[in-house]
Amino acid sequence: MNSPKSSEPKPQRENLVHWPKQMPETRAAHGFHAVVGRVVPGIVTGTANVDPSLVVTATVVGAAFSYSTLWVVLLCVPFLLAVFSVTARLGFETRKGLVDLLCEHYGRGLALLCAGVIIVINMAMIIADLMAVAEALSVILGQPRVFFAAAVAFSVWYILIFRDYRKITNVLLYLSLPLFVYVAAAIIQAPDARTVLLSSVLPTIKLSPDYAAAVIGVFGSLLTPYVLVWQTSSRREQATTGGEKPHFSEHYAGAFMTSLLSYCVIVAAASTLHLAQPVDMTTRQAAEALRPAVGAAGPLLFAVGIIGAGMVALPVLVASLCYAVSEAMGWKAGLSEHPWEAGSFYALISGSMFVATVVTFFRINPVKALYFSQILAGVLTVPILLFILVLSNDRRVIRVTNTRWQNFWLAACIGGLAAANAAWAWTGMH
Repeated sequence: MNSPKSSEPKPQRENLVHWPKQMPETRAAHGFHAVVGRVVPGIVTGTANVDPSLVVTATVVGAAFSYSTLWVVLLCVPFLLAVFSVTARLGFETRKGLVDLLCEHYGRGLALLCAGVIIVINMAMIIADLMAVAEALSVILGQPRVFFAAAVAFSVWYILIFRDYRKITNVLLYLSLPLFVYVAAAIIQAPDARTVLLSSVLPTIKLSPDYAAAVIGVFGSLLTPYVLVWQTSSRREQATTGGEKPHFSEHYAGAFMTSLLSYCVIVAAASTLHLAQPVDMTTRQAAEALRPAVGAAGPLLFAVGIIGAGMVALPVLVASLCYAVSEAMGWKAGLSEHPWEAGSFYALISGSMFVATVVTFFRINPVKALYFSQILAGVLTVPILLFILVLSNDRRVIRVTNTRWQNFWLAACIGGLAAANAAWAWTGMH
């Protein structure tokens, strides 16, 4: 009997992730409809970047350092705009993924290095997000998370191998929308606007390793490396299927959605949570930041949002890891391929899910796992951004290179993140 996958038409082999594209008639539309058609994909991009790690990292940072890290979120807005626009153009014009481009133009060694960085980051986030979804199910159903971790991992594995995960995650994406209740919670619970605004534009920098780690974590949660890799791969697919060139309004919408939620979670957590050791908080304690807006329904909405965000992020994390390794190694890869045609690729999917499932059975606090996964992402984002900066300015790779402002913000992002890492190392030694 043919599997469900075999009866579906095959898309391009290099597909990684495909979110809803604008309707065909939008391409020819003008005025309001044209703007909506361009902004909606960016909103989806921003919402797709809202995974459990971003929410929990902002919660821990807000509870630990109050409003003193809000300036980092605002600083990341131009960084996000530059990174989103550059990676989108890189994938659309070259029709290749990031690791593919490195392998073709700079050798397999550099491609393997990039793939290795992606493996470390993605595996840490896969494990953390898997714990988060299992813990969210535990909050709803009142049973220990060990009863759900294997089922969640199997669901992700089954969706990736046997089903069209793009259609399924498009539906699951809407389950993450309850997380935007944090916007209301921030407005209701925050002190006067002047206090929040002053904290946003006048940085209160603390010379401590914990504060430096918090800044790195915020960077890592907003500039998540797997999203940077996905931006290149998804635009490559858009180009090969005849899609429209990415519009600047998409980048604005994506950066706005991601930054807005991170900002509001920090404000809500800073105003509500008063804990001695925020990094040791439980998932249920993290959900208390929503109580001012929705009362006793806070934990339920938090759990549903985490399940939706996690189930959208997990297939992307696993797929991007496997595609990066396959591109570096020259393996045949593709979720539309039969397992016997892309054995190494499918074995990698299965292996990564198995390892992640085993780790979730250890007694690790999901909040701590999510938070430290973003600190790791912030550390390892630096080489990924360097690769993007070099590739996007090489005329052998791309016809239209970066503008002066794109290079400025990319370089500033790399420099700022490198400085935060250096400050973390220095304060930790003194």
